[in-house]
Amino acid sequence: MLVYSCVTIQHKMKKDLRKFSVAQLRARRRKLSRALGNAETTLLGSLATQGRRCGREGCRCAEGELHGPYIYITLRQPRGRGGLLYVPAELAALVRERIALTAQMQGSLEEISEINLELLSRRQLD
Repeated sequence: MLVYSCVTIQHKMKKDLRKFSVAQLRARRRKLSRALGNAETTLLGSLATQGRRCGREGCRCAEGELHGPYIYITLRQPRGRGGLLYVPAELAALVRERIALTAQMQGSLEEISEINLELLSRRQLD
């Protein structure tokens, strides 16, 4: 026997979107969509700096004075595993900028999703 249930769950929103009209919500969604930017520049991760030991006997790093600092981007991999990828110094500013733009895009996408959830709860999703 199949049982169907229709349950309305109040979704948690960062903003209280219930006070806005459908037209206002759609206008905000359009504005956010237009400002998303170029998805080709997406770079998900964060920057970290590290010093390294080379392993040669007698090197200053053996005494605790590490080589570097070197810049790495942290990578998110499947199953929660992460990794590091070296970022050459001449690309560090560009990588930092793209990471920031990606974070901004993620925030916009989350807000668009919240707006769509609110529109759906009003049965006005288009």
